[in-house]
Amino acid sequence: MTDTVATGTNEPKSALSHLECTACGRKHDADRLLRLCPDCGKVLYARYDLAAARRTLTKEALALRPRGMWRWREIMPVRDPANIVSLGEGDTPLLRAPRLGKNVFVKEEGLCPTGSFKARGISAAVSRARELGVESVAIPSAGNAASALAAYGARAGMSVHAFMPVDTPLLNQKECVVYGAKVTLVRGLISDCASIVRKRAEAEGWFDISTLKEPYRAEGKKTMGLELAEQFGWELPDAIVYPTGGGTGIVGMWKAFAELEELGLIGKKRPKMISVQAEGCAPIVRAFQRGLDHAPPWENATTRASGLRVPGAVADYLILKTIRDSGGTALAVSEDEIATALREIAVREGIFAAPEGAATWAAAKRLYADGTLRAEEQVVLFNTGTGLKYPDFVEVDLEVVDP
Repeated sequence: MTDTVATGTNEPKSALSHLECTACGRKHDADRLLRLCPDCGKVLYARYDLAAARRTLTKEALALRPRGMWRWREIMPVRDPANIVSLGEGDTPLLRAPRLGKNVFVKEEGLCPTGSFKARGISAAVSRARELGVESVAIPSAGNAASALAAYGARAGMSVHAFMPVDTPLLNQKECVVYGAKVTLVRGLISDCASIVRKRAEAEGWFDISTLKEPYRAEGKKTMGLELAEQFGWELPDAIVYPTGGGTGIVGMWKAFAELEELGLIGKKRPKMISVQAEGCAPIVRAFQRGLDHAPPWENATTRASGLRVPGAVADYLILKTIRDSGGTALAVSEDEIATALREIAVREGIFAAPEGAATWAAAKRLYADGTLRAEEQVVLFNTGTGLKYPDFVEVDLEVVDP
């Protein structure tokens, strides 16, 4: 057994076959250490021999495997189970939220290791990087991805270099230091952090694990979609409301649904994919509303929901296509709406959502009001992290008494 993942000799193997460019369609060797497509510079997807995977990846087999995201081994990218770096990520609960709406559910990613959904993508990326010989990794981050990389890098024995905006939530900064990462704060946005990593990575010998600038973080994130299908009895909900920064979760889940259909585990039904951003940083929303295929970077991005403060997404074209292909939509919510929604989720359902997760409820209320969402539809809100990592987001004025 390695980490928390069962790896006996009879364990199914990964059916990873090659990498494929999402833009030019060219195929590449999956056992080369690649980031973006060498031919056109766009996002690479991991592809699998799904016919082979179908022989062992069955509903019955899945039910008997140890829990966690690595039980989907056939369509995960690590060939040798000894290289899997796990802290027990995945299989987060799908909670009914009847006091929000009779068919509202919350996918509670705050229970992942390091307190956010970033654990999934980072586990997959670090595992595959270790398999391909990487010893030192770097990341630009708004907070939670750096925390996750620091933890998983420590578990893998890698050196970790994290670059974060200077106003990143303090707990994220401290987490990275505790895990032994080298942390550099930048007076700027995540895009400024990315520029520094891009310039220094080659010279320093770091492998850059930026969002969708390597093929495997999306493979970890897609497991959210795999789990949703199973949790809904091998159906899919009518709508998924998702907070969008880099957008790995949206495109990862959409990829997962296509793979599940080809494996014969679900049918053709797809949920409406609804992208939520903050009014102070909404490049995807603006591009969607203008009918654009790419999202120009947002100038002077600002929002207290740090995970949404991403001025430009490398996979903008994939996010926009997914929203449109699904019949979904994109909308931006205000800081006040996020703060109100955070309180409502907590008071009504006992879930202390991250502000990014709270943004999904703020958006859903508007979509119910204008008829985009209907009461009879099954709607999943993604809470992407625990609100406990944002102590400065909630202000309290408490009564103090003498004994």
